[in-house]
Amino acid sequence: MPLASELVQACAAVSTLPEVYCRVRDVVEDPNATSEDRVKALQLDPGIVVRLLRMANNLPNGPSRGVDTVTHAVQLLGKQGITDVIATTTVGQTFAGLPVHLMDLSKFWRKSVFCALLARAIAKSCGVDSHEQSYVAGLLRDIGHLVLYQTVPQRAQSALIEAGYLEASLAEVEQSNIGCDFAEVGAELIRSWGLPVQIEQAIRCQLSPKDAGEFILVASIVHLAGVAADYEEMDSSRRSAIAPFSPQAITATGFVPADLPTLLAAVRAQLQEALTMVQPYTMAA
Repeated sequence: MPLASELVQACAAVSTLPEVYCRVRDVVEDPNATSEDRVKALQLDPGIVVRLLRMANNLPNGPSRGVDTVTHAVQLLGKQGITDVIATTTVGQTFAGLPVHLMDLSKFWRKSVFCALLARAIAKSCGVDSHEQSYVAGLLRDIGHLVLYQTVPQRAQSALIEAGYLEASLAEVEQSNIGCDFAEVGAELIRSWGLPVQIEQAIRCQLSPKDAGEFILVASIVHLAGVAADYEEMDSSRRSAIAPFSPQAITATGFVPADLPTLLAAVRAQLQEALTMVQPYTMAA
């Protein structure tokens, strides 16, 4: 059976992120970068520019006059808004055009963006400062599935059906049918992209946050967001009374499960606007 790293290597179309992402990310994350530096970097990608302007023009308390420059958009959105746009746009670009026929890509991206928003909301509710990192990690939580459906589509589809039929863990069935699961594959993809190790480990250990060592906090946030997103889309007749959160993740974050309904309602209200940043690319796939 193939290793997770071998599947990533076989999926050559996504082995690297667009160069513009790395360049823009470095500038946005640089504490010494000026607003002018960020504007120049963002202007390198027309897709990012369009989404920055759209997002800035749809702010609830935005200016009465239209936002028509990147400079103005950057001032209004701040670092968090810019990070959201960069992540959703460039990841969507990376996977645009993949010939995946067994997967509902619209549903996949909807859930990914939902998970990203929820991870950020959970981080905020727990007083965690790394909101942007939580958003990106949440967005990439399921990214390994795209590699699996590109490289071993029949086995990936079979695992999904079998897990539903047996009411078993999808990761466990993937391990049995494929030899690795979506979390391992996603982590290997993220490592190949050169993203920060804390995001790689958050994806790798999302199913068992206690194994994340010093990165247990972000892994726990991804775990909580992922479990809640899975729970949200599950048929009500199959749901347990409460979402099956890991006790270690609850302890590591201090998350209060009773807060989940409020967070879910807030995220649902944000979802459609967030989806406009990724769908133009993914719908071409």
